[in-house]
Parts: sequence; C-alpha cells; structure tokens
Amino acid sequence: MDLDQVIARRRMVRNFADRAVPPELVDRLLERATHAPSAGFTQGWAFLVLEGPGQTAVFWEATSDREWRQADPAVMRAPVVVIPLTCPGNYFDRYAEPDKAQPDQAQPDQAAAGLGDPRSWAVPYWLVDAAFATMLILLGATDAGLGALFFRLHRSTEELLGGLGVPEGWVPIGAIALGWPAPDRASPSLARGRRPLDEVVHRGRW
Repeated sequence: MDLDQVIARRRMVRNFADRAVPPELVDRLLERATHAPSAGFTQGWAFLVLEGPGQTAVFWEATSDREWRQADPAVMRAPVVVIPLTCPGNYFDRYAEPDKAQPDQAQPDQAAAGLGDPRSWAVPYWLVDAAFATMLILLGATDAGLGALFFRLHRSTEELLGGLGVPEGWVPIGAIALGWPAPDRASPSLARGRRPLDEVVHRGRW
C-alpha cells in the first residue's frame, strides 16, 4: 500500500483471529518505530513485547477484571501485546549534556524556549516521542495487513512491570494489541463522523 492508503485504512481493531504473527514481522514493526522523531535524538523509548498466550495471559490477568475477560475475549485473542514505555530520566540526562545544557548559537531560540531543562517544558516530549513511535507501529501494522489496537491501561502496572523486569523509571503510555484482524464491529464513536478539514484548519489566524 502507498502511504495514503495506509493512513485511510488504519483503524483500531478489537477482534483478532487465533493465528500467530511471524516474529520477523513483529521485529519489522518495532524497527520502524525506532525511526520516529525524538527530542534531542534521546530515543527514550522501549517496547516490552509479549508473544503467545503464555505471555499475553499474564498481561491480561494483571490489567483487567475476570468478568471483562469472560464477557469480551475478542481482544485477548491478539497473539502479540506491545507495551510502549518511556523514561523521563533519559531526557533529563540528555538535556544536561554539553550540547543541550548551554544555549546553541545556531539555535538561539533554544534558551528562550527553556529546552535546557526538561522539567520546564510545556510539553513532556518523552510522551510525545513514545506516541510518535507508537503511531509508526500502528501504521506499519496496517501496511502489513495486521490489525492493531492501542488502548489505555486500566490498572496500575507497577507489579506487572516489576515482575517482567522493567527497570525503575520507565513509564508505559498504554498497550498495543497486534494480530490478524477478524470480523469486527465498528466502534460506536465513529458515528460522530470525521471533522471536515475546514473546521480544524485555521490559516493566518483562528
């Protein structure tokens, strides 16, 4: 597919076929994610990949109620769950390095923007970077014919991540279920319709 087709076809998939995804395909999606934009080229992201029912079951049991799992198992058939994580500390360290700690004469706006201290940023770019990388996974999945669902984590994940060996300081931004799409019902939210371009774009002034 070309890029326009991928963007047009991308959607959240909530029902998956009981069929494994080749590891090399998962690796390709993850490699693409590492090409996302990154503040200071910090690349302060990581991806915890759970493959197969033995690993994904641990995730679902830790992040959902038994009643929900019994009522709607469609998402849990996804053979892969990817947890995108970010580490704010990596950005604090990166922007304390010499090329970022002092105003760059080639980038005089840097000091004015307060980019030297991530704690003063109006936007936490560690979250932005992880979101960029996540979107590349979602688009890559569509391009490969896979289905993907990004969703928030409904419970505290400290115990789960600790049990999986995730170092302190890493924060999940959500999770991605990946697999081959099965017949699915459209989200009721889509009834809202897509906002027209002239409603969201403001040229020259609002």
